Amino acid sequence: MTELTAAVTEAFAKDEIGVGHALLLAKLQPAEQEQALSACFREDWNGGQGKAKRILLPVRHLHQWIEQNILLILKDAPFSKTDPNVNPAAGACVDCPKRTGGNALLFADIAEDACTDPACYQSKMDGFVAQTIAAKPKLVQISSAYGPATATTDSANAALPRNKYIEIKPQDPNAKKHRDWPEYQTCKSMTEAIVTEGTEKGEIRKICANPECPVHRPKKQRPAGDQRIKAEQDKQRREEALANAVGLRVLSAIVAAVPVRITKRDLVFIVERLLPLLEERRIEVLARNRGIKKAQASDSIGKLMGAYIHKAEEGELGRLLVETVILHTARTQSETGKALKDAAQHYKVDTDAITQKVKAEFAAKEKAQAVKKTAAKAQPKPAKPAAVKKAKAA
Repeated sequence: MTELTAAVTEAFAKDEIGVGHALLLAKLQPAEQEQALSACFREDWNGGQGKAKRILLPVRHLHQWIEQNILLILKDAPFSKTDPNVNPAAGACVDCPKRTGGNALLFADIAEDACTDPACYQSKMDGFVAQTIAAKPKLVQISSAYGPATATTDSANAALPRNKYIEIKPQDPNAKKHRDWPEYQTCKSMTEAIVTEGTEKGEIRKICANPECPVHRPKKQRPAGDQRIKAEQDKQRREEALANAVGLRVLSAIVAAVPVRITKRDLVFIVERLLPLLEERRIEVLARNRGIKKAQASDSIGKLMGAYIHKAEEGELGRLLVETVILHTARTQSETGKALKDAAQHYKVDTDAITQKVKAEFAAKEKAQAVKKTAAKAQPKPAKPAAVKKAKAA
């Protein structure tokens, strides 16, 4: 926790984040801590005051965000993890304390060996690319990113953007249809290239960068292979459109087959498919409202509710269906209020009368507790043992 930056320390001191959040943030490098701090919250605009309310997200959300946005899996890195010369200032990855695999006590919750310092990882990537180009000066530099390549003052070493080359993919013996596709064909202009921009940086590819290549840049007439590809693609699109149309038609037929009056069989069908969409704690609410309890720890509340559904009367199933829909739509506090308000208006429930009744019950309960406390204070306290002995002696 002493490794927290000032902004994170302040958020922790103000109770804006919990201990779990702070411990995860403390494992990160200072440059990444503030970025990860913002990922601890989400903005809620449901207040209607023109200002977003910041809501703290669970620790597991921050853990997932760090794994996806900060940690860099070392097994995917093209450079050697044992070579200290890739970045002499940082040394080898195997000796680095910022590597999750090298500090199992601190990073026990991280499954794969990963780097927690993106800046160091990037410097090693740059060093590896520079070493590779120095060893193979004829390598063409390419960009795997979408959009124009990054501008550079050295035009000879500028990375070719994606639209200036064709990547030649290796043939798959199990995919016969690939044999006639241009990207799986070799040509006289084929050469090796290294990715210097994009997420695949450092990888070696085979490409064709010849704009006049008859194999990869055909002029007007398409080879017979291209025509077959186009025919296959048209056939696939037609089959997908047919499948979508059939699905919509079947759904319409199902809806048309639903009787005017929903039967018990229909209600059981709907409720059985809605219940698994609820969180377990919400299923427990449904069970508790119907007096369903676990007989032993091994019992599943879902199975108990499933058995109840098949035994319940038609009217009870209807009430259970409405209650399930309300709980499913009410995921946050604000959504809960809206869902209950909408349902109350639909079923003409007097929420004001219920509110007054609950307030009266709370007031009566508090009054009874106050009377009980007053009576307890009024009772004389039992004499202490020493006082009793004195009285007997007198």
